[in-house]
Amino acid sequence: MRRKSLFTPVLVAGAICAAVAAALVLVVSAGSPKGATTASSSKAATATSGARRSTIANTTLSASQVYSLDSPGVVSIISSSPEGTDEGTGLVLNEKGLILTNDHVVANGTSLQIKTGGSSGATRSATLVGEEVNSDLALIRVNPEGLGLKALKMASSNEVHVGDQVYAIGNPYGLEGTLTRGIVSALNREIQAPDGATIKGVLQTDAALNPGNSGGPLINQQGEVIGINSQIASDSARSEGSQPGSTGVGFAISSDTAAEVVKVIESGHGVSSSSAGSRQTEEAEGGRQGGLGERQQEAEQLEAQRGQAERGEMEQGEPELGESEGTVEQLRGRELEEAGDPRLLIP
Repeated sequence: MRRKSLFTPVLVAGAICAAVAAALVLVVSAGSPKGATTASSSKAATATSGARRSTIANTTLSASQVYSLDSPGVVSIISSSPEGTDEGTGLVLNEKGLILTNDHVVANGTSLQIKTGGSSGATRSATLVGEEVNSDLALIRVNPEGLGLKALKMASSNEVHVGDQVYAIGNPYGLEGTLTRGIVSALNREIQAPDGATIKGVLQTDAALNPGNSGGPLINQQGEVIGINSQIASDSARSEGSQPGSTGVGFAISSDTAAEVVKVIESGHGVSSSSAGSRQTEEAEGGRQGGLGERQQEAEQLEAQRGQAERGEMEQGEPELGESEGTVEQLRGRELEEAGDPRLLIP
C-alpha cells in the first residue's frame, strides 16, 4: 500500500520552487518622549504581555492532554484508484461528518474510505464534497453515526509565533493516531500546490511529518488547529519513486487559509483537479488558435500581394508591401511566438 500523503517537492537549492524569502523589518517608534512617559509605557506593555502569557499558561495542555482532546477528531483516509491505494489523514470539521484534508490525498481516488482510531477502529466509505486544487485542500463527508467523531476547534494562524510548541496527529506509514511534536520554525513561507499554484502564509515546523501525515492537523498547546500538514523538504525526493521521511522541515497550510478555502468549496466554487487540467489545456489551445487566426489572414493577403508585385500586376491604389511588415515567414514567426507555440524557431 502506498502512502502518497506528504507531497514532497525537491526543496533543496530551488527551495520548493517558489520564493521562500523573508524580510526582517525593525520598526522603531519615532519621536518617543524620554523619561517617565517612556517608562510608564514600558511598564504597561510589560504588564499586558505578562497577562497574555499568564492566560496562555493557564490554558496550556500537556502532550497527552492534547492527544486525548483531539485524537477523536482525526481520521485516516484511504484513497483507492486503478493505480493503487494511498493513505493520508483528515480532520473533522463538524459532527455531521465533514472532513478536511489535502487534495493530493484524494484527487485521483475512485473510492474513499476513512478509518477512525480508538477502540472502535471503524472503517467507512466517504464521498468527495469538493476540491480547491490551487490550495491543495479538499472536503470529504462520511456518515458519522456510531463513529464517535469530534469536531476540532480551529484557531487563527495570525496568533501563531515562531517558537510556539505544536503537535501533529496523523497516519504516518499507516500507523493511525500517531502524535509528534515540535515548534513553529518560521512563518509566511510559500509552497507550491501539485498543480503549480502558489500557496502563501504557510507555517514551517520541525515536528516530525512523514508519508501518511498529509491532511492532518498541526495543533497548538491549547488543542486548537493552526494548520494542515501538507509537505516536507527532502533530498530523497530527487530519487524517482522514493518516499522521503521527516527531515525536520515540514510545511502546514495555515488555518486562516484553510477556513477561507472551506467556504469556497462549500459554496460550490472550488476548482477540481480534473477541471483544472482541462481548463489549462483549453487555455493553451485557445491561445494558440486565437493568436494564429487573425494573423493568418494577414499573412495570406501579404503573400498574394507579393506574388502580384513580382509579376508586375499590382493594381493602382493597392497598398504596397512595406519593409516594416516583413516577409511572410517572419510574420508567421511572430504569430507563433505571440501564441506561445513551442515549435517556434527564432530566426
